[in-house]
Amino acid sequence: MATIPKILLVDDNPDFCGTLADIIHALGWQTDIINVPEDALAFLESHHASISLLLLDIEFTTSQQMSGMDVLAIARRTYPALPVIMISGKGTIENAVKATKLGAVNFIEKSVLSAEKLKEVLTSTLLRITAQHDNSEMMRIIEGQGITGKSKAMMAVADKIMRYGRTDLNVLITGETGSGKKLVAQALHAASRRNKYSLVTVDIPNIPRELFQSELFGHVKGAFSGALENKKGMFHQANKGTLFLDEIGDLPSDLQANLLLPIEERIIRKVGSVEPEAVDLRLVSATDKDLIAAMKEGKFREQLYHRLRECEIHLPPLRERREDIPFIIEKYVQKHNSTMQENKVISTSAIDYLQEREWAGNVRELVSTIRLALQTTQADHIEVVDLHRTMSPNSYQENAVGQFNFSTDRSLRDDIARADQMKIEATLERCKGNVSKAAAILSISRETLHNKIRRYGINTHDFRAK
Repeated sequence: MATIPKILLVDDNPDFCGTLADIIHALGWQTDIINVPEDALAFLESHHASISLLLLDIEFTTSQQMSGMDVLAIARRTYPALPVIMISGKGTIENAVKATKLGAVNFIEKSVLSAEKLKEVLTSTLLRITAQHDNSEMMRIIEGQGITGKSKAMMAVADKIMRYGRTDLNVLITGETGSGKKLVAQALHAASRRNKYSLVTVDIPNIPRELFQSELFGHVKGAFSGALENKKGMFHQANKGTLFLDEIGDLPSDLQANLLLPIEERIIRKVGSVEPEAVDLRLVSATDKDLIAAMKEGKFREQLYHRLRECEIHLPPLRERREDIPFIIEKYVQKHNSTMQENKVISTSAIDYLQEREWAGNVRELVSTIRLALQTTQADHIEVVDLHRTMSPNSYQENAVGQFNFSTDRSLRDDIARADQMKIEATLERCKGNVSKAAAILSISRETLHNKIRRYGINTHDFRAK
């Protein structure tokens, strides 16, 4: 049940407070009334957690020591989450500016304060407070499940997690491999009314097809060779909780029909039994496959698709939310330093480099790269060259910078030239063939870089095409 907002009225005029209280009560809200500023501060000390908003006069005849501005300044320092609206019978621009600088969310003159005006100001303020609270709660839940990101795209994902999480609708999570679909499933469960019960994950690709029904629905003793006792399936284990069908797009088409009735009616039958059993669970599925295309090709049942996708959350690939990359890096650097009792830092140029890559493996690949660099680089300051050394061989030929072995069979001049060429190629890939930008990163002139490019036979168009 929603909490009824409570407004604290602090004004030295009891009749005025009574009038405001009547208006506020008519809106369905509660009030507390105090006429002395010192008493208001004493009241807040023990009751601030129950107050939704403070409506505060500026001038008091009931105190020789304190004004409303004094109360405002103390309240904002001591209770920063408590919004304050100032009211005054002598409204001036100077007072309004001062109140705003001290942290008041609004300033109203008593001469223009009507019931409609008060309703408008209080409603808009409380709605804003509620939205901020919901956003904080949203961030707390998704970050608690390991989801990192403050981009507009991830805020949209977080909003859907909160809205869908509160329902029992079946959710289909789509997105490329490594984008964090399992974390979203965990966050949906955490945001749901079922979070006190189990989240059970079905790893679709790793269930042997001959055991599919037994694993999901259970079996009775003697149902087949090797069924030595009764067994509960994953649908049973997820009862009252959430069943997560991971990689649902990999489920063979001839097994898909087995899920239609259990999903539609929440009724299952153990293998070898004719007795129906009801289960109370919420279904979340995830895939990196294009299920629409799979349906057109006859590889995925349309009936199953619509049962699983009552609503959908699409996770954007990392290349579409590059602004989140520094936050992801910071998170894993802090985690490493805390665990290993180290003080490592990834340089700004290295972060820029990571931010510009395509990341086919998305967050999973980025995190793997960060962790490997942190654990294998001896220096505390990690640079681009350290990242090159830890990149997978598929990341492009720039990785050879870290793998290049100096040889006693070549001259020093040849080795230096080869390393020079590899460094230039790595930088050009980072800059997508932009010679000016690459020259700036390499700290050489554009002309010098062009000369080296010609000398080593490097084709900048190869990098622009990537």
